[in-house]
Amino acid sequence: MAAVVGSQDLRTPVVLALQTLAVAACYYASGQLGLLRELVVEGAVVTPIWPPTGVSVAFLLIFGLRCWPGIALGAFLVILSLTSLRPAVFGVLAGNTAAPIAGYLLLRRAGFRTDLGRLRDGLALVFLGAFTAMLISATVGAGLLIVTGRLDGPSFWAVWLAWWVGDAMGVLIVTPVLLLLYRVRRPLRLSRWKEASGLALIVCCVVPLAAHSSVSLLFLVYPLLIWAALRFQLAGSMLCALFASVMATVAATDRSGPFERLTRVEVMIKLQAFNGAMALTALILSAVITEQINTRRSVERACQELVEVLEHLTAGEAPDGRASLEDEGIGRRQGE
Repeated sequence: MAAVVGSQDLRTPVVLALQTLAVAACYYASGQLGLLRELVVEGAVVTPIWPPTGVSVAFLLIFGLRCWPGIALGAFLVILSLTSLRPAVFGVLAGNTAAPIAGYLLLRRAGFRTDLGRLRDGLALVFLGAFTAMLISATVGAGLLIVTGRLDGPSFWAVWLAWWVGDAMGVLIVTPVLLLLYRVRRPLRLSRWKEASGLALIVCCVVPLAAHSSVSLLFLVYPLLIWAALRFQLAGSMLCALFASVMATVAATDRSGPFERLTRVEVMIKLQAFNGAMALTALILSAVITEQINTRRSVERACQELVEVLEHLTAGEAPDGRASLEDEGIGRRQGE
């Protein structure tokens, strides 16, 4: 027995260490993907979508606070890949680590459920996990640029806004997809696969065309988004939103299509407005549809149970032994 307990005690630190390394590796890999596309705002380089924030919040929701060292380690490695080790690095590291932790704590306090099956879960992820929590990282990051003299005072709000929106977009777009992948259990039926394949083919043809066309056709994404949400709920809408966001980000950073003749600030505003509106539409619409489907199923189960009870009553077999009590009462009255 002592040997078994000892092996379990040794296994726990090993599992935690492996989990920390895995979280750090995922954070670093998503950070490198985010750095592939950058925008320059008031002389500062920002990313339109910062996937590590979404990765961090998703891991915290799945594994809990014990994975925060992996987030800190991944953030540290990403920062080192961009700049040398200086005191300001630790400030940015603290902000990038504290923001997702704050988002996790706020979501947990609000009773957030990772299946995103309720409208309140979608709203909580938007307004608590993304908009509120990411104020920390944006404020710390832009503030340190001011303190270190790398940014002028009048440029603070533009850089702060770009930083905040990029971090928030990472939560809105990446976190639901990772939570979805974590909960996937059963494949679709053959008939649903045919529809899903058709939808994916149309999305892959229409979205790149809309994102790179000189005519502003980004609105064509929304009918596809609604179709995906109605038929496939969170899985369809968020995967469609992720692909559309990537295509729009590529077009914006290449200054092509509807972003061709815009200034850098206008590119950032138009891109983030599109990404934000699309992510909000996909997340909230799919949450509303899922909630309605779950409500309908609950009503159907309740009706089925009621039908079974009525059948028992019609047959003279009341549930919970009620029929036997009634028979006993009848026998007593006859004896009197």
